[in-house]
Amino acid sequence: MRAIWTGSIAFGLVNVPVKLYSATESHDVNMHQVHEKDGGRIRNQHRCQECGKVVETDDMVKAYDDGENRVILTKDDFEALPADENDDLEVLQFVPNDQIDPIMLEKAYFLEPTSKTPKSYLLLRQTLEDTDRTAIVTITLRTRTRLAVLRVCGKVLMIQTLRWADEIRDVDFKGVDSQAKISKKEREMSAKLVDSYSEDFTPEEFNDDYQEELRKLIDAKIDKGESLDLEKAFGDEDEDEEPGGDVIDLMEALQKSVDSSRSSKKSSGQSETKKKGSGQSSSAKKSGSSKAGAKKKTG
Repeated sequence: MRAIWTGSIAFGLVNVPVKLYSATESHDVNMHQVHEKDGGRIRNQHRCQECGKVVETDDMVKAYDDGENRVILTKDDFEALPADENDDLEVLQFVPNDQIDPIMLEKAYFLEPTSKTPKSYLLLRQTLEDTDRTAIVTITLRTRTRLAVLRVCGKVLMIQTLRWADEIRDVDFKGVDSQAKISKKEREMSAKLVDSYSEDFTPEEFNDDYQEELRKLIDAKIDKGESLDLEKAFGDEDEDEEPGGDVIDLMEALQKSVDSSRSSKKSSGQSETKKKGSGQSSSAKKSGSSKAGAKKKTG
């Protein structure tokens, strides 16, 4: 596998050097459009609808179109936007595992420890398991900062990018608010039906029949000699080697992080106390006469 990102998981003063790998890959047969007569690859051209000319990639820019106005955004416009190039996978908070709604999950990635000793990686993995927590993190991929969850998957740590809250559509289906009466007998029969289908989920038991038949068809054509030599059309990508992380004093970093967190909470508490005390003393004279009137009436 080829690492697509190298950095560190950062929480408190603890840094866990890691590499990021795509956790999934499509098993679909990879196909291309070709000319039926000679098998030649089809090359798409980008043609301008206004002038009819073929436009080269270097001459293309993006635009926002709302139906009435078209706003052209140049490369300089995008370069002026703040681009985060942070190499840290920053932990924002730890939340209970069951608070992550699956509808928010997107692409999954595996994290490989790269430091000379994987102790900090293993400790984080064990801590997440012991506490039944998932970390909410941010990561920068291709200059865009994404929200993600960091969790344990088997023996490895993994992240899954998250959709932003405003990307989840609100629904208002009339049928779901129906007051149709469901009898006790219907519920019991439905439960029995579900029970008759109940099993433990084993992904390996399920096959993609379409893709299997497609591969058989392709293999049969190859056996009959109905194939072209496409070696020239495709090349292999070399895997890049990235340097490993540095060894860290884990206990010292953990202790300093805990102390820092406690100190921060203590300062915050003292600050709140001072504010309340100041507020009470400054308003005591003004509210003195009204306090008597605010007492609960008796008799």
